[in-house]
Order: sequence, then C-alpha cells, then structure tokens
Amino acid sequence: MTIIVLDTDVLVASLLRGGGAARAVLRACLRGDYQPVIGAALQAEYDDVLGRAALFAQSALTARERKEVFEALLSRCRWVEVFYAWRPNLPDEADNHLIELAVAAQAVAIVTRNVRDVGRGDLRFPSLRVLTPEQCLETYPCPL
Repeated sequence: MTIIVLDTDVLVASLLRGGGAARAVLRACLRGDYQPVIGAALQAEYDDVLGRAALFAQSALTARERKEVFEALLSRCRWVEVFYAWRPNLPDEADNHLIELAVAAQAVAIVTRNVRDVGRGDLRFPSLRVLTPEQCLETYPCPL
C-alpha cells in the first residue's frame, strides 16, 4: 500500500468547492487505496485549521459534515510516533514536522500544494517524494 502524509492544505482544499485532485486523493485515502499517516503535530494542525470557520465559508459542507469527513479520515490514518527530530530546515519551520512524520512512517510521499517549500530542505531523503495531489494520482494511480 502507498503510504502518504497528507498535508493540511490538501485536506482543506478537498473540503472546499471544486476540490478536484485534492478531493480525489482524500477519497483514495478513505477507500483504502492510500495509507495516510498522522502524528501528534499533524493532528494538532488539522484540528486547528479545521476549526477556522471563516476558512470554510465557501465550503459546500456544513461544519458537522466536515467533522464527519475528518473523523472518517482519522479512522483510516495510521498513528505514527516521531521519536527523532530530523530538522530538515524547511523555509517554513512549521512544515518540518511533515518530513519527520514521513521519515518515521517510511512514507513514499508527502502530498502538498506547497511543493516548493516542503521540497527545499537542507536534509534530503532520496526515497521520499514531495508531490502535488495531481502528481500523487499520476505517480500512484488508484481506481477512481
């Protein structure tokens, strides 16, 4: 199974109108086509961002429906403890936890809309890819 880290920006995009490829990746996670992983830092980030009502003003989903989708995603996620801080020194310090989680989980990819920053760390992991949702679907195809 394809193990991925689903960045918060992709989760948010999937819940907004016209979620496109982000929504397709989320659906693939919910169907079990991808194995999403989560750790303490990413769950805290998900909780924080999903609680911002203004961010979802244009969402077709109600707050309750968004919570149900989030809970369904969590039920599919594999919990991963991060025991070692790799400090990849990404341009946005707040994104370092994504690399650390991916390495700890032995994920093949981080799926993000922020490929430029997440892929620019000082510390490189050759087996870890940083992909947009579109690239993820192309690189790791699954039944739609």
